[in-house]
Amino acid sequence: MMRPASKHERALPAMLAAPGVQLGFGLAALLATAGAVRHDRVGPREVRAFRAVNGLPDSVYLPAWAVMQLGAFGAIPASAAAAWLAGDGELAARLLIGGTGTWALAKAVKRIVRRPRPVTLLPGIRRRGRDASGLGYLSGHAGVAVVLGVAALPRLGPGGRALTLTAIPLVGLSRVYVGAHFPLDIAGGAALGLAVNATAGTAVRRYSTRHRG
Repeated sequence: MMRPASKHERALPAMLAAPGVQLGFGLAALLATAGAVRHDRVGPREVRAFRAVNGLPDSVYLPAWAVMQLGAFGAIPASAAAAWLAGDGELAARLLIGGTGTWALAKAVKRIVRRPRPVTLLPGIRRRGRDASGLGYLSGHAGVAVVLGVAALPRLGPGGRALTLTAIPLVGLSRVYVGAHFPLDIAGGAALGLAVNATAGTAVRRYSTRHRG
């Protein structure tokens, strides 16, 4: 259950705690990954990383699918409702605004970069579950997982933080595993989520401060 964070619990790494650092790092990583992708080919290192994850046994599919839902659009209202019911309206607003903003911006970035899905660029892709439609870069699931997880971290106890920090990268890996994204798609999505979290967090805090006064 969520509760206000103590001073000790707020002692998170600077990248997670400082909005300015989050925003700068997120935008820089977003530009770097977007500039590295190509429409017609995939670099050998990215191919090796992709195949290492995509080639995992089929027996992993059910747990991977369950983890993947933490980055689905439905996770946004679900997490915001949980925060609201726990009495944390400010966090609920951050989750709703940040998650929805990340999902929408991911769609916009896809149309700008226009990188295809792995099945279009590589032979022998293992596709699991429902085929992903549309474009590949960047991963909306990875972005949503980051924006929701990072926003919630300061409100969670040690166990909750450990689970969240484990789940965030697993969401991205699950998207590679099912054949929906390349690793750079995941990195780009995570970068977008980090940048949006910084922006949404600052906006919600300022709004809350004004209306408390």
